[in-house]
Amino acid sequence: MAPRTEEELLSYGVMDPAMVDALARNPVRDPLPSDPYYGDESHSAQRAHRATTLREKHHLRYIPGPVPEQVSEEDRKIPVRDGSEIIVRIYRPVVKPSQGSPLVVMYHEGGWSMGDLSDEETNCRLFSRDLGAICVNVDYRLGPEYPFPTWIEDSWDALKWAAQNAASLGADPSLGFIIGGGSAGGNITAVLAHIARDEKLNPPLTGQYLCVPAIMCLTPPALISPRYRSEYLSHPDVTSNIDPVLKIKAGAEFAAHVAHMLKAPWSDPRMVPFLYGGLEGGHCGLPPAYFQVCGLDPLRDEALIYERILREEAGVKTRLDIYKGFGHYFWTNWPQLERSREFVEDTVKGVKWLLEQKQ
Repeated sequence: MAPRTEEELLSYGVMDPAMVDALARNPVRDPLPSDPYYGDESHSAQRAHRATTLREKHHLRYIPGPVPEQVSEEDRKIPVRDGSEIIVRIYRPVVKPSQGSPLVVMYHEGGWSMGDLSDEETNCRLFSRDLGAICVNVDYRLGPEYPFPTWIEDSWDALKWAAQNAASLGADPSLGFIIGGGSAGGNITAVLAHIARDEKLNPPLTGQYLCVPAIMCLTPPALISPRYRSEYLSHPDVTSNIDPVLKIKAGAEFAAHVAHMLKAPWSDPRMVPFLYGGLEGGHCGLPPAYFQVCGLDPLRDEALIYERILREEAGVKTRLDIYKGFGHYFWTNWPQLERSREFVEDTVKGVKWLLEQKQ
């Protein structure tokens, strides 16, 4: 397949009229005087504001709350390598599928420094209810309190725990063993797919769900191979578009901020999974991948380039859905949009496709 043309890529970044209207009617709000963190510029205040604004929209979600008649939910503490414990939430279909349940492990978004289990609860409920899966939703520890590589080590330890305890959880990984997540969770997923391959995770992964993933983590265009540079137009140093959620205006400033706050080295593939391509094994031998990519997202083109590399160079089966004219995580920030409902339904179809690849 030929590289995407500049005209095609630029067309993805033309804001959809529904997105224009949603922004005018319901912009991502700034802190209000009534908010307890108003006037506080700290990261903890930013984290609280993000959680508050998303929580205000939970009632508009595809599944706004628990569905106990269809899906049971259980929180557990599991050990990680430094002797600490983290929480995982386990979702099980109330009516057990006669053929058994595949295993899905999910990692939430939030720039490795925000977010919680609520960010993936809709997906986990849907995967359990509609696909009969046992889902493990991982509450990995966040920066800056827990800097790099804590979150990836927590996530890997949780994945190994899920693999080792699949039977007791009621799952049969031979029916499918999938990992997934969005944004930072998609980054974690891409990293873990490589680690699981290299460490020979048993049972092996059968699929990866990469939702608006950070693959190059906004690596400066000058550092990207000329082979791909013409397809790297969504980077904030290249485009004049501003994503309505991320609002990143300069890639270098973003990278410096994250590196300083999270102590994350941009030369480590556990932070920038694209770099695994230069190591032994590269991106070969990874499980099938399902991508969801948004047209206004500054992470758009690194996901599109990665999808093409997996498919054309590494021989990995892929499936791709592109949402032209919509921004990063639009479906949780504007869940009332018809396109948001379609996005969620596409997610279930995409993970179902991953399960079918195992068959």
